[in-house]
Amino acid sequence: MRTQRQVVDYSLQKRAVLRELLAGRVGTYDVCDASPYLKNAARFHGEPTEERCPICRSENLTHVHYIYGDELKQSAGQARNLVELPVLAMTLREFQVFVVEVCLGCDWNHLVEQFLLGRDGLAGDGSEQGAAGVNAPGAGPAHGRRREAQR
Repeated sequence: MRTQRQVVDYSLQKRAVLRELLAGRVGTYDVCDASPYLKNAARFHGEPTEERCPICRSENLTHVHYIYGDELKQSAGQARNLVELPVLAMTLREFQVFVVEVCLGCDWNHLVEQFLLGRDGLAGDGSEQGAAGVNAPGAGPAHGRRREAQR
């Protein structure tokens, strides 16, 4: 996505949780605790992946994209399909996306990444230079040369 920025990847945290599980310091019931709402969001709004569940290894993981932002109002906290995100990114200034992986077989779930989307992330639109103006008095190289000549 063109406006994706401030990406936070949680793969190291996931590896730490799996390491704790394999070491026996954390139980399976502690990490396989997906809520019914998360499982329904995965069924109806999730994006299937080719990645196998790290716990049961029998199901493929599903990614669920949750959106949050001030402009969303009542829609904040809803799960959205991946195809809806670019459309929202072009209509809203800024919103945050949280991607959660879910296994529908054993209820494993973990936050995969988070990032910002929205029109504020569009680069190269010239809005940074618009405030200064090209023809503003005192701007440009000619004015700088005049000052040097006066010294």
